[in-house]
Amino acid sequence: MMASDQKADLHRYLKTARESFLWKLDGLSEYDVRRPLTPTGTNLLGLVKHLASIELGYFGATFGRPSNEPLPWLADDAEPNADLWATPEESREELIALYHRAWAHADATIEELALDATGHVPWWPPHRNPVPLHLILIHVIAETNRHGGHADIVRELIDGATGLRPENSNLPDADPAWWAAYRDRLERAAREAAGLRPPA
Repeated sequence: MMASDQKADLHRYLKTARESFLWKLDGLSEYDVRRPLTPTGTNLLGLVKHLASIELGYFGATFGRPSNEPLPWLADDAEPNADLWATPEESREELIALYHRAWAHADATIEELALDATGHVPWWPPHRNPVPLHLILIHVIAETNRHGGHADIVRELIDGATGLRPENSNLPDADPAWWAAYRDRLERAAREAAGLRPPA
């Protein structure tokens, strides 16, 4: 396979992961896109903010192509996890627009550089630098899909919505009764494996 084909494949996987992630916010209230649903505060809009920051960093500063987007939540004096939640002043529209601008900036880097073009990730230790675009693409695809999995779980906790994307759920086509029975079966199997009594 030629390098240009490999790059196109990787880029396509990144684009698919981005789009799959963003639709998890569709139809939700302002509260629901922001509210923390895990003990560590995982929330949908914060993940958008984080993913935008990832793309701007890895496809920007790494290759000497800064975006000039202000990212105060990444400043040296920013509080921990400032990139993982949206303040009341940061609108959903603003952060989604930032993510779209991050896509455009990243896409330009990906299209203009060869897969073996090298960059330097300032926040990585010296032994991991320099790094080729090929590895950065893989890294960002993995990060985007990892956070996409977080978004899947958070969205399901909010309103029960599941699936890979609107036109392809990638799940069995089953009604709520089937899913309830399936979950009960898994609970029984887990209890049996652990030597616990069946639920009352």
